[in-house]
Amino acid sequence: MTFKHRVRTAALLGVVAVTALPATSVAARDVAPASLAGDAASVEVVTAAADRVLRVYNNNIENLVTNNSDGTCTRISGPDHLTSMLVDDAGKTGTTGVAAPDILIVQQVRGTGQAEAYADQLAAKFGYPAGTYGAIVAWSDPEPWGSSHHCSSQALGDLKKKQTNAIIYNTRTLSLAAGDISKYWSAGWLKPGTAYNNGAGCTLYKPPNSDPDSTDYYKWKRTSAIAARFTIKATGTTVFAATMHLPQENRQNACAGAGYTGIANTGIHIGADATSLMNASTIRVVGIDANRTGIAASTLSGFGMTGYGTAATHGSSKIDYLFIKGSVQPSSVGHTVTGTKSNHRALYGFITY
Repeated sequence: MTFKHRVRTAALLGVVAVTALPATSVAARDVAPASLAGDAASVEVVTAAADRVLRVYNNNIENLVTNNSDGTCTRISGPDHLTSMLVDDAGKTGTTGVAAPDILIVQQVRGTGQAEAYADQLAAKFGYPAGTYGAIVAWSDPEPWGSSHHCSSQALGDLKKKQTNAIIYNTRTLSLAAGDISKYWSAGWLKPGTAYNNGAGCTLYKPPNSDPDSTDYYKWKRTSAIAARFTIKATGTTVFAATMHLPQENRQNACAGAGYTGIANTGIHIGADATSLMNASTIRVVGIDANRTGIAASTLSGFGMTGYGTAATHGSSKIDYLFIKGSVQPSSVGHTVTGTKSNHRALYGFITY
């Protein structure tokens, strides 16, 4: 089956508005322009070679609409959400030490339009031009499904009717070849009325196995996963990133496909195209809203990855996960951003390379 995505041309071509510098000055990120007196107008930003850190986040942004305990919902702006999620090296938000992220793995965006608007708001936050951050989405414009989404305001509930998954990436630090985006792959589920039988009753969560009711028919698109392989421009290091959102049914019955309970019986599975990209990558990052508690940090150890994030991510439950292969800096807050303006708390990992 095919998948839909849109990646800005500038990102695919690796176009970055940074003046070429000697190798000793090295590549793009955050040194004060004052250190480049005379050339400040022509150089956007540069960094020292020693500051080789890949900053990665994972969050289900819930279409930038949060659910309140009284049944109302609140719309959150992209800039407010980003301010609440991005942290400095000490895990604190809103400080001058918060640096531009390299990869945002997100779930539950409305499609290409919202993903690109969010990416441009991220660029503006750090003084970069629109298009600095590229967006990869599993479905460009998924059909709506569902009704109120537990919002007393139908207008706010409607904002959550279209859902897909995305990867936002910094074209200043990362390049992406056109062939390095995987096809989407489907989650699994236990269809109502089917016996679980240790996973034997599991099936793919896509037509004709997805919700048959006309109201929820397109709900399966919210769980389509997608991945990509990037190259760090400064070093040539390859980076794999994937975004997943598993069905709510995965909480009780782990399913990843036909008769399959997933890796370590978690419902997690990585598609064939994505696996090829992952196997060809040095750094590996997978962000998941698994809708399931108790998934061990060692679940993806067979791929060299370790799970990060020790606190609850959704109410009192931990259902969101960030797996990384790479040298991850320690975190005083357990790699979890408690003040995230979403129904889910963000996870992060700063990887030295």
